[in-house]
Amino acid sequence: MKARVQAALEKVRPSLQADGGDVKLVEVTDDGIVRVQLQGHCAGCPMSMMTLKNGIERVLKEEIPEVKTVESV
Repeated sequence: MKARVQAALEKVRPSLQADGGDVKLVEVTDDGIVRVQLQGHCAGCPMSMMTLKNGIERVLKEEIPEVKTVESV
């Protein structure tokens, strides 16, 4: 599943990079929790939680139904 998550993150990465940010995959647990690290401008952005839930998590859940939640570490 980790490879599938990484591939799905590649789809959202360009929009993050366009705003000076990025996302790094940290961990995918067996129970469907994906842990990522927001980087660059995304790390300190007040909208980072919205980006995480409405952007990254939404795309991952659409692409990979086994994903339950996405957390920032």
